[in-house]
Amino acid sequence: MITLAWPWVLAALPLPLLAYLMPAASPAGGAALRLPFYADLPGLAAAAAGRRSAWRIGAAVLAWVLLVSAAARPEWVGAPVNLPVAGRDLMLAVDISGSMEQPDYEMDNRMVSRLAVVKAVAARFVERRTQDRLGLILFGSNAYVQTPLTFDGHTVAAMLRDSVVGLAGRETAIGDAIGLAVKRLREQPDDNRVLILLTDGASNAGQLEPQAAAQLAREAGVRIYTIAIGGGEVGLRTALGMRLLRQGGDYDPESLKQIAQVTGGRFFSATGREELEAIYEELDRLEPSRRDERTYRPRESLFVWPAAAALVLSVLLALPLLGGRGLGVGHGR
Repeated sequence: MITLAWPWVLAALPLPLLAYLMPAASPAGGAALRLPFYADLPGLAAAAAGRRSAWRIGAAVLAWVLLVSAAARPEWVGAPVNLPVAGRDLMLAVDISGSMEQPDYEMDNRMVSRLAVVKAVAARFVERRTQDRLGLILFGSNAYVQTPLTFDGHTVAAMLRDSVVGLAGRETAIGDAIGLAVKRLREQPDDNRVLILLTDGASNAGQLEPQAAAQLAREAGVRIYTIAIGGGEVGLRTALGMRLLRQGGDYDPESLKQIAQVTGGRFFSATGREELEAIYEELDRLEPSRRDERTYRPRESLFVWPAAAALVLSVLLALPLLGGRGLGVGHGR
């Protein structure tokens, strides 16, 4: 629909009527303006004689209405568009250290690495969070922000799928990853700061201890949900069939439990792909994407059209005067 941004400007529409309502000037004072060359402007005199013709008065009134309408700033208001307002600011910290390449999981009837399953399941989780701002941290010996907080979940999922083991080093700096996430989240609104930490839990690198980093997260109001990857039975295919072996000391769920408890989050253990998918469904329930009811209606300014029409009418009204003056100047020569 069309609306006016400044409708009060329409109050200026009756102003030209003042020219007819005001009393005429007294002729006692003589001519107010002398034009010695008036006789040399027959075109101007003819135009002045016909200046009160109906079409000229109508065109002048229409031009005035168009000018006032343009000054009132007409706008086309489009259909309402829902704003993508986040209910949460979620950072995903994913371990890509050397221990994440161990084949703990089965996917598509074959054994795959821990990171492969994390990427497959976590990417779908990210793409579902359409109302949240999401960010991605990858960490090994060092921690890096791969994607800052953004509404573009498809890009975050793509960056996660492109991650490889060892890209940030072969060791595991859990404390540094938490500290980096806290730095990115602490400026966000309260009660919206969430970190999902996926790792095997054995921290053996970095400048910041995981427990100290958890204290910083609690002070900053960041809830941490920790997901322990691995720790289940490894499938090893042999000539005699499948033999099951337990993983070694790289699996450390206790430290992850403490981190989650300190920050008010929860600890999850994902020893299989189905468990990992169930964890993400539980996270959807614990940290729902709250939709905001605010909407935006796009606006397009239309003032240029009545302004252009008023200009065209003004030129048409002035043409007889300009033509008469040109003839008068030639006659004087």
